[in-house]
Amino acid sequence: MESYTRYEKARIIGARALQISMGAPTLINVDKSDPLEIALREFAENVIPITVKRR
Repeated sequence: MESYTRYEKARIIGARALQISMGAPTLINVDKSDPLEIALREFAENVIPITVKRR
């Protein structure tokens, strides 16, 4: 797993939580309904398909 700065991590989780709140399917099986909790768990399991490009 790539090492992210705290700003990159916040941006990735925030973007994914927004996607989930707008109706995107979850990438893991969950019984929770809070988009932020789901995004945090997806990040912890390294299944979010978002990458960071650095110069």
